[in-house]
Amino acid sequence: MNPESVKPERKPEWLRIKLPAVTDYSYIKEYLSEFNLHTICESGKCPNIAECWEQKTATFMILGNSCTRNCRFCAVSKSKPLPPDQEEPEKLAEVIKKIKLKHCVLTSVTRDDLFDGGAGIWHDTITAIKRKNPGITIEALIPDFNGNQQSLDRVIEAKPDIISHNLETVRRLTPKIRIKAKYQLSLDVLKHIAGSGITSKSGIMLGLGETPEEVFETMDDLIANDCRIITIGQYLQPSKENHPVEKYYSPAEFEQIRSIALGKGFSFAESGPLVRSSYHAIKHVSNR
Repeated sequence: MNPESVKPERKPEWLRIKLPAVTDYSYIKEYLSEFNLHTICESGKCPNIAECWEQKTATFMILGNSCTRNCRFCAVSKSKPLPPDQEEPEKLAEVIKKIKLKHCVLTSVTRDDLFDGGAGIWHDTITAIKRKNPGITIEALIPDFNGNQQSLDRVIEAKPDIISHNLETVRRLTPKIRIKAKYQLSLDVLKHIAGSGITSKSGIMLGLGETPEEVFETMDDLIANDCRIITIGQYLQPSKENHPVEKYYSPAEFEQIRSIALGKGFSFAESGPLVRSSYHAIKHVSNR
């Protein structure tokens, strides 16, 4: 995978975002402002925000927009969060109804300050969305809940179509990049999800300093823990305070990695420079 890599001093052409012709996303921003809701699209500085919002899709972030962890890859605000908004589940379900989504992706900041990690709000949000939006499919991109199985089961009880939890990086780099999160704990979370009968999914970023062998070992670890959907994208440094980019992978390298992932047994693999865990997520439901 090395010959086509690009030195990190400059961002390659394939990472230069071309905005779609339609750039009026005011209807989504108005709803978010009206109901005091958040998306990871904005908070995480996602490079696909224009494409996704043009298609009336968004990944909603519940439990506020301040995280209790300080991962070195992440652009989300790190500060003491406000108490959960108990009305958030109903408000978000109503916004999704107004936008007329057919598939919804939910994520959240990590709330280590809450006794259940926010699992109760997760459960109520999924339930409310289903009630107000019959026929909708839902992916829940969850934190690790510190491995608390009661919290995990609370989310599972709401029966989203997919539950995803991202490894983010390889085992060796996890203490450096994810700080508090633990590689094996994340694998245990994915194993527990799969054991419930709900499809589990995970994602990793490339360009943090991993080796090809470590990427393949990570794939093997995911397969061994019954994860069958994987997303693989290029890490982009959101600010000077975040971990620097060690390498830019080429589109050809990402395609090669995708082929290897499918060969290892994943039922679906999304791999590309701009791929994020919720990118084209509606396809993942039909490829469970």
